[in-house]
Amino acid sequence: MNVTILGAGAYALGLALRFYENNNRVIVWSKVKEEIDELSKTRMNSKALKDVKMPSGIAFTTNTEKALDGSNVVVLAVSTKYLSSVCEEIKPYVKGKHIVIASKGIEQDTYMFASEIVKSILRTKMLCTISGPSFAKDMAKDELIGLSLATTNNKTKEVVMKALSSDTLKIRPTNDFLGVELCGTLKNVIAVIAGMLDGMNVSESTKAMFLTESINDTRKLIRKLGGNEKTIMSFAGFGDILLTCTSTSSRNYTYGKLIGANKNKKELESYLENNTVEGVYTLKSIYGLIKKRKVEMPFIDFVYDVVFGYRRTNEILSFLKEKK
Repeated sequence: MNVTILGAGAYALGLALRFYENNNRVIVWSKVKEEIDELSKTRMNSKALKDVKMPSGIAFTTNTEKALDGSNVVVLAVSTKYLSSVCEEIKPYVKGKHIVIASKGIEQDTYMFASEIVKSILRTKMLCTISGPSFAKDMAKDELIGLSLATTNNKTKEVVMKALSSDTLKIRPTNDFLGVELCGTLKNVIAVIAGMLDGMNVSESTKAMFLTESINDTRKLIRKLGGNEKTIMSFAGFGDILLTCTSTSSRNYTYGKLIGANKNKKELESYLENNTVEGVYTLKSIYGLIKKRKVEMPFIDFVYDVVFGYRRTNEILSFLKEKK
């Protein structure tokens, strides 16, 4: 099968390796010429996925038409803020192809989930979303991983599962697009606060209390927005929250830890400039979404106020104690 990966960041390359090792032909595309030049010359993206060398059989290009020519499966693995523009660019070349969304988050201004953005631009039903506890470095090392695959298209489910699932990658299908995407969105926000608690040196017991509250709030929000609340116990839900919110390998967690340790503004800005912290972008989007939908979520309100300096970090403990 021919697979096109749109994006050349860490997760995109991790997925490229998994597809390639599962006997698919893989081509990786990026608009960032410097990334493709480095990958073509050294087989590495030293900034995104250090010490991981890509096989000679994987091709790299900045040419959109070339990237999509003959592909059966197209994987969108770009930051959500670029998703609309990438979809517009690939629109002439993706008719009849199965689309896999690996991007997570909600678009600012429109408050649309990734699947809504893709559907509105590409007008396709051959669509799925993958999400779950999977750091790019672990995917690259072929570690045992589980992912949720959300789709309402049986053919797309069959094709993608055949192309991607293996002895070391377990895929569990669901038709709950909203639940899977909401979990994938909120886990980055939750990770920022989990990191803050670590930076504040609170006890493991307090961290566990916070994660329990966060999981319960996510479940409630899934239900309020029309998804299946059982999705919270999937790979995309509990699994991804557990991974992202307990490890310094998570950039969102690490950024939160810097805030909790009272690092100065210059240090925080420097980290954001040199690392993709999706939780900050996502926080603005999810905050706008719940206001638009008139859904009460005190947890999201509190996180927003802390991250953007309207409340002090140490107020999180009293918030957790008083939270109903």
